[in-house]
Amino acid sequence: MEKKLLLHSENITQKVKEIAIIEEPQKLKMILNKLTWKILLLLSEREMYPMEIAKKLGVHEQKVYYHIRKLVKAGAVEVIREEEKKGATAKYYKPISQAFGIELPSGYRTLKRFSLLSVDEKIQKFFKEFIREDGVFEGKIVVGSPTPHGPFKTSARDGHYASHLTFFLGQFAIMPEEFAIKLDVDVKAEKEEKNNLILVGGPGTNLLTQELNEHLPIKFNMQPSKEGFLFGGLVSKKTSRVYSADTVGLIAKIANPWDKTKRIIVLAGNKAV
Repeated sequence: MEKKLLLHSENITQKVKEIAIIEEPQKLKMILNKLTWKILLLLSEREMYPMEIAKKLGVHEQKVYYHIRKLVKAGAVEVIREEEKKGATAKYYKPISQAFGIELPSGYRTLKRFSLLSVDEKIQKFFKEFIREDGVFEGKIVVGSPTPHGPFKTSARDGHYASHLTFFLGQFAIMPEEFAIKLDVDVKAEKEEKNNLILVGGPGTNLLTQELNEHLPIKFNMQPSKEGFLFGGLVSKKTSRVYSADTVGLIAKIANPWDKTKRIIVLAGNKAV
């Protein structure tokens, strides 16, 4: 019998086991007898010999031998060892697989990642533009430069958050061949704004977030001052409500103004960093 993998998804866990594909209807018929099935279930728990099976099921030993022969002929069980018992040879049997099935020739679909089955559909939809048909991540993760840069001469200290983000993305995206994480100053210098972008950090430390601020539905309140700019929390364009609590952050997804076919996700805290 040809063996394949049977995938089972339960909550956030995926498990696989071998499944033996039965290609001849006659062999399937040999397995489907009620007593034959009981014997197969017993053998799936541990290897046993016919007399032991007969005692366990409370049936005549000859019946067990008959059904064991059917299972052997069907290719469902095999002898894995032999042992001398009271002057006779006891053959221990075991199923060739922990699952049996029939398969029709069509119906396959591409599965990007096993773990994708456990990822919430809303999350899949949120990141859909960032995942190619073959499951590879398509875009750039942009963090602020750790050296003083931009009009505020700030140094980003949030680059390590990108590591946690990539762990999350790894649940449902395959790593691309090109390095996907870039500094904001490099994206600007290399003119790579026309990509799908995930921006880590607010306008105080990430130059791209700063340029996009006016495009955000909830933007950072940047007020001119003698020192340059003061950051006064987040302001909703729709309600004008101001969010200033330290525990408030921003997750926003917008069309890329440099290329409307691309998308930008902004992840930032309330202090513009």
